[in-house]
Amino acid sequence: MQLVFSIVNKMNNLDKKENCLTSASSNPRQNSCYEKDAKRSLIWPPPQASPKFNPRLNLGVMASGNGSNFEALVKAIQNSQLDASISILVVNNPNCEARRRAQRLGVPCVIHNHREFSSREELDKALVKTFTNHAVEGVVMAGWMRIVTPILIAAFPNRLINIHPSLLPSFRGLDAVGQALKARVPISGCSVHLVTPQVDDGPVLAQAAVPVLSSDDHQSLSERIQRMEHQLLPLSVALAGQNWRNEAQN
Repeated sequence: MQLVFSIVNKMNNLDKKENCLTSASSNPRQNSCYEKDAKRSLIWPPPQASPKFNPRLNLGVMASGNGSNFEALVKAIQNSQLDASISILVVNNPNCEARRRAQRLGVPCVIHNHREFSSREELDKALVKTFTNHAVEGVVMAGWMRIVTPILIAAFPNRLINIHPSLLPSFRGLDAVGQALKARVPISGCSVHLVTPQVDDGPVLAQAAVPVLSSDDHQSLSERIQRMEHQLLPLSVALAGQNWRNEAQN
């Protein structure tokens, strides 16, 4: 809630000279100041210089679809914004764009087609084996559209990260963007959190808020949130990496 209150306060103080503050009973999404500030966003905790790790973080990534968050991680590594390497990408859809991105970016990719496993648990056992074979420190669910089981979570305690397109704890589960639009909230965003057995319920590492405009549809809001996801995910992995290394030293 601190994040939401903070961005509301920022937005309410944007342009007092134009006298366009809304009343408590009006819709903030129809406020002209609000519309003018559509490109403003807030990330918490604020981005800082990326920490250096010795050795670099060794990551595994999971994706099911487009793979844009996976590529955002790769680009952050290439641009020295994330001191890490991605040893393996795992996809569960043989025809997904994430697989093609991995090929183009030179990242090893393996397919674990969920349709070929008898249960979620059997799939997760295969995931654990793959990531263990690559000696990854942590696993990033960058658009993994399958519910994971305690088998995977227990194999990487506090080292399994997920990104979700809402300001958790609001709008957990499927179609968070649609939920936000239906609720007519003035602010939405994205969250990166540690994975626990309860869906979208683990401790939050970082969040980014974006305004919801009166003109928004599902596509436009999704695209605005996704642009923030691409910034938030590398930052969150770096924060998690610091925690992992501190745990290893204690």
